[in-house]
This record gives sequence, structure tokens and C-alpha cells, in this order.
Amino acid sequence: MNVTILLLTLLVGAFATYLSGKQAAAKVALLFGLVAFVETLVLICLHNSGTDTGFVTQWMVNPNIHLAFRADGLGLALVLLTTALTPLIILTSFGDHIEKSNAFYALVMFMSFAMTGTFLASDGFLYYIFWELALLPIYFIALLWGNDTFEARKKAILKFFIYTFAGSLFMLVGFIYLYQKAGSFMLLDLYNVNLTAKEQYWIFLAFFLAYAIKIPVFPFHTWQASTYEKAPTVGTMLLAGIMLKMGLYSIIRWQLPITSTAAKDLMPTILVLCLIGVVYGSIVALKQSNIKRFFAYSSLAHVGLIAAGSYSLTLDGLRGSVLQMIAHGFVIVGLFYVADIIYKRYETRMIGEMGGIRQQAPKFASFFMILMFASIGLPGTFSFIGEFSLLYGLSQVNLWYAIIGGTTIILGAFYMLRMFQKSMLGETNTKTFLDVTTKESIVLGLLVVAIIFFGIYPKPLSDLITPSLVEIISYIK
Repeated sequence: MNVTILLLTLLVGAFATYLSGKQAAAKVALLFGLVAFVETLVLICLHNSGTDTGFVTQWMVNPNIHLAFRADGLGLALVLLTTALTPLIILTSFGDHIEKSNAFYALVMFMSFAMTGTFLASDGFLYYIFWELALLPIYFIALLWGNDTFEARKKAILKFFIYTFAGSLFMLVGFIYLYQKAGSFMLLDLYNVNLTAKEQYWIFLAFFLAYAIKIPVFPFHTWQASTYEKAPTVGTMLLAGIMLKMGLYSIIRWQLPITSTAAKDLMPTILVLCLIGVVYGSIVALKQSNIKRFFAYSSLAHVGLIAAGSYSLTLDGLRGSVLQMIAHGFVIVGLFYVADIIYKRYETRMIGEMGGIRQQAPKFASFFMILMFASIGLPGTFSFIGEFSLLYGLSQVNLWYAIIGGTTIILGAFYMLRMFQKSMLGETNTKTFLDVTTKESIVLGLLVVAIIFFGIYPKPLSDLITPSLVEIISYIK
């Protein structure tokens, strides 16, 4: 078995979902999502046993392009995040009235296919194709099934599309230039290409624009909050839980090893931008009254810290960043699902119109509390492992970077606890708030189990990603 089986499962799942009709679409998508998750676990077991599950074959001779997929620990870890969250995200929408649901769920499956391909591609041109393919389904999901009026969400989604697409064009130009130097788009060929310092600077900046917009890193974040707010909850989960990880992953996989000299020279400037995002996102989150925008700015703060860990160029920083990518995916999907549950009960996203939910729904409040503590990196949760490791990596560069980055823990605790008090405690809203249903318990329960399990025992993931990161560090140094 190799990774092409997984990709075909997701692609066939997208078409099968579309052809299944509106009534069965959600179930068909969930079935293929679960099959893809099981296949990912099999691929990881094969990888751990020493079996090569990658795939390489010539696609075009001139230009020299390969259908090449590299299934190392780093890529498989992000694929695991993708295939674990995809069925959970699909399950969150079960029972919802979704017009043209077969098209909706087909787009979700196709997006999962494209993101998986991005994490596995080891030919630069193929990687770019998957990168762009992932943009198309989320554009239509957010535009056609989003919140607010069509005109309002069209403005926000168009801005998101133009920003990300324009940034990607700079990356494509960088790949074309690298191809002229290396005669190939293959990953290892690009790692070994001989570039002058000036060439590295330009390639680094071209890649940085694409990744900084996708993540997003301050000041390229202006599309994020509006897009997260206007997109349907499923779309917001895909964006925040998985899609932004494409940019973070690509920093480590593509940018740093190819432009290591430029990365070292520009490290102070890039780290400052990332850490500004940490503080800025936290402060702006404090002022938000809409719970989706609140979580959007909270996410901005957290991913800024993850990006800083990646640009620390240390093994601990990179390892912490990857672990935090996965932890953030589970936590942010849970938080946006909590916001969606509240909206369905109270028909509001305004934090000030909530209150007293814990009295009516203690199980729901308990799930929310665990997710909140995980978000602020409480010891015993998955987020603590990643944050501690990447802050340690930052401290190896400069202690002040770690101190400033650590403010996300203090500020995060403040704004998350304040939000929890306003929404869960205090006076009871006049509307009835039913406790979690079976479906909601399954989704939130699985997310909480993953967060606590890997918070106590992160070794399987750490062992999976470390060899790949050691190899990447060897090219940086």
C-alpha cells in the first residue's frame, strides 16, 4: 500500500458523495472520511515498520515534472490531522438543513483530498497544484453556504481568495526560478540547488508572502476574521483546523531548507512579525463581542506563536511547532463547534447575549471548559506539550523571544476565562439551552480524548515527526 490509495479514496469519495444524492450525501462523505482515516493509520504503521509508502513516477518530460509523494513522518502527521478531523467536521453538520448537500459535502471531501496532496507532494509543481486546488472548494463553501447576506459574504470571501491566490503566484514564480537552476521540481533536488545569498533572499520572500497570507502572519491577517465569521461553521473548521496548517507545514518542508541562509539572516525580522501577531491577536480578541470573531483572533495569536517556533530554526522549535499545529487543529475545531452549538440553541453569536448556560447544560459546559483550558495550554493537555517545546526552541535563539511569545499563555488565560464567565456563568438567558445530544457528545468527546491523550503521552507523534525534522535541520545548518 502507498499514499496514492489514500488520495484516490478521498477523490473517489468526493465524486461518490456528489452522485449519491442529497439524502445520502452526508453519510457517504462520512464513510469515505472514516476509510481515509483508517488508511492513514495503516500508512503510519507501515512507515514505522520501515516500509516506504511513497510514490514517484514521471509525469512530464519537458518540463521535468513527477507525480511524486513523500510519506515521511512530518507529512503523515499532518495527513493524520486532516483525515482525523474531516469525518468529525462532517459529523458536526449531521441533521442540519443544507441546500444541495451533495455538492456541499463533495466540496468538503475534495478539499480534504487537496490538502492531503499538499502535505504529501514532493515535486514542487505538483505541490503547487494541490495548494491551489485546496482554495477552490473553500471559496465555494464559504460563498454559497456562508452566513449573512450573499453580498456581505461575497465581499469577505473575494478578499480572502484574492489575497491567497496573489500570494501563491509569488510562490509559483519562485518555483519556476528554482526549476531553471535545478532542472527539476523534485524536493531533494531543490534542497541541493546552489543559490547565491541574493537569490535566496528573493526566493525566501516569494515563499513567505504565500505562507504568511495563508497562516496568517501579521500584518497579512486582514482577511481572516471576516472570512471565519462569514463562512459556515464547517468551512471555518476546515480553514482554521487544517488549511492554515498548509502554510505552517510548508515553511518547514519547503522554505527553510531551500533558503537557509536567508532564513538565518531574516530570522529576527520574521520572529518580530510573528510575535506581534501573538500580542495583537490576543488584545483584539479581548474586544470582540462576536464569538466566531473572538475565536478567529484567538487563533491568530496561537498560529503566530507556531510560526515563530518554525522560524526559530531549532529542532525543539520545529518539533514544538508541528505538535502545536496538530493540537491547535483539534482545539480550534472544538471551539468553533461549541460556538455553533450555542448559535443553534440561542440564535446569537453575541457573547453578551449568552449567560448561565452551565446551569442548564452542565455536560456542555464541561466540554467547553476542557477545550478552553487546552486552548490556553494547561499542563495535561496537548497544547501544553507543543507550546513548551516551541518556547524552549525560541529561548535557544533569544530568551526575550520566548518571554514575549509566552504572553500568549497569560493573555490567552485572561480573555478565554473572561469569555467563559460571560457565556457559561452569570444570569441565565431566557431561552432554554438543551444539554449536548448524542452526536455532539461523540464529536466533543473524541476531540477531548485526543487532546488529553496526547497531552499525557505525546511520544507516538513526537517519534513520528522527529526523524523528518532532523533531516530538515541538517539542510538548514
